[in-house]
Amino acid sequence: MSAKNSRRWSALATFALLSSRLLLAQSASDTSQGSLSPEAAPQDKRIMGVLPNYRTADGTLPFHPISAKYKLTIAFKDSFDGPNYIIGGLFAGVYQLQNQHPSFGQGVGGYAHRYATSYGDQIIGNMLTEGFLPVLFHEDPRYFRKVHGNTFKRIAYSLMRVLLTKTDSGKSTFNFAEVVGNGIGGSIANLYYPDERGLGDSASRMALQIATDSLSNLLKEFWPDVKNRMHKKSLALQP
Repeated sequence: MSAKNSRRWSALATFALLSSRLLLAQSASDTSQGSLSPEAAPQDKRIMGVLPNYRTADGTLPFHPISAKYKLTIAFKDSFDGPNYIIGGLFAGVYQLQNQHPSFGQGVGGYAHRYATSYGDQIIGNMLTEGFLPVLFHEDPRYFRKVHGNTFKRIAYSLMRVLLTKTDSGKSTFNFAEVVGNGIGGSIANLYYPDERGLGDSASRMALQIATDSLSNLLKEFWPDVKNRMHKKSLALQP
């Protein structure tokens, strides 16, 4: 593994560790807030108050399929939600400090180039894995929370949802949209990452994105519990 890819995996591992410490303090109770449409109501539009969350559904409720238009709506909202612009800027700043993609240079121009490419990665990945390919493969892009069960089983379930998903008929199937979509996205990135155009670089980008989506599922599974517990503690501290 190259040094630049090692730094990316290290950053992901650090974020995963910090997130796990927060989420393992979860309570068994759940909370549901907000809705996007009658077709599918997310548990909460913001994970940790920041990360976009438009595709979470309660897996304990009866399954209802969503339309192709709504799949594309989910992908669009996850791609262009306001906080994404800030997150993209933070990633670009990290890449600038690490001098990833050195051909981009430094200064304002280098930062702008890194910002455009890192945000482009998000858009391409989301639109493929949550929108176009779920429509093509007749898969449901939503993450269906397990909600109940012990923490270990829920962690295992959430991590495995990058490989398993539901079809439009509600049956379980291999998650072609996730795997194929991130494979295509990793290959498309060869067009705008001149320093990383090998097969290994494409495979590394694909694997990194799938790992990131696994962590995202973990947050989707446990964030409502964490939020509910925080709310209860806040009420208990009130006079």
